[in-house]
Amino acid sequence: MQKALISFIISALIGLGLGYAAFEVVGQSKDAVPGESASESPDDSKPEKDNMQEEKKEQPAAETVSADGNILTSKGCLSCHSVSALNLTGGATGPDLSKAFENVEGKHGKPIDQFLKEPTSAVMSGVIGGNPLSEQEITELVKILEEASKK
Repeated sequence: MQKALISFIISALIGLGLGYAAFEVVGQSKDAVPGESASESPDDSKPEKDNMQEEKKEQPAAETVSADGNILTSKGCLSCHSVSALNLTGGATGPDLSKAFENVEGKHGKPIDQFLKEPTSAVMSGVIGGNPLSEQEITELVKILEEASKK
């Protein structure tokens, strides 16, 4: 009985540690700005971070609205989301943001600018919580998403 309890505790600690490490690596690579390095990133995550930056460098080539895509690229939005209305190709993990300007309030109970300050979804809370957006960045994102919703 005692061996089983000790095995369980050790397994739980290892699982939590690996989960935390994976969350940190994923959070930093999504929030990473190409050309900048995070001061808190562990040395063993640098190769994966470099791979994510290489993927981000490839993505702008698919964009047709490069000026509008800058904030979406630099903040890592396009690693999970696309904005098909602006021909911005990104990841498929998150929903397409083409209608986010119109749909966020109905889905999350607050306007998009407020949602970007304090997201109500678990995933976005983790992403934005680790790298909050400035007022200027929120304004720029809202303007881009409003433009996308009109197309």
